[in-house]
Amino acid sequence: MMKALLTGHTRGLGAAVAAQLLARGIPVLGLARGINRELESRFGAALRQVELDLTDTSAVTRWLAGDALRAFVADCDTVLLINNAGTVQPVGPLAMQEPAAIARAVALNVAAPMMLAAALATAASASERRILHVSSGAGRNAYPGWSVYCATKAALDHHARAVVLDKNDALRICSLAPGVIDTGMQAEIRASSLEQFPLRERFDALKRDGALTAPDDGAARLVDYLLSDSFGRDPVADLRG
Repeated sequence: MMKALLTGHTRGLGAAVAAQLLARGIPVLGLARGINRELESRFGAALRQVELDLTDTSAVTRWLAGDALRAFVADCDTVLLINNAGTVQPVGPLAMQEPAAIARAVALNVAAPMMLAAALATAASASERRILHVSSGAGRNAYPGWSVYCATKAALDHHARAVVLDKNDALRICSLAPGVIDTGMQAEIRASSLEQFPLRERFDALKRDGALTAPDDGAARLVDYLLSDSFGRDPVADLRG
């Protein structure tokens, strides 16, 4: 049996990934600050949801110390972990960044994915574990105004590279850039001032020219890759080719 643990399943790419998994008969345990009522009504008990603030590392630690994760994966042959939740904030040069916002970004974008990955490695007795970090081209290229976002996504990339060196045959991991998806994060980027993000007009043009990938399409490609034989062959990958 295959099951999936997914963060940030209530909106955007995460909601689309959850729908893809559930439609393929893969039960999902979703972790987010809220509940996805639409998916709950469509898929019923196949979707289990936990309201958890992933920016709160103490809350994540307490949840992982319980039995919920172990119970969810107890009967699995294959367990999937999709670390999707993330934030682009704070946007702006160093002098405009609030320390508290930096701390929240690092907790959500870096600490939570690494904590969940480590917990899954010990909680699951499954013969195969697959961990997918949702990364970004920003992890591989530096952009003005995005120093925190770039650094946190680069951390996920390097985490995957290092985990591969542990040579755990039962575990596959990949930090995957899914492409530019038409989500709420893109709307946040377009709402930035040029002072905060000098490259904003490039993202305005992507939306205007219809160059953004629809969440359903991006999710389908992501899940196809996650379930493919080639997943984990490269610790860092990009669906844009």
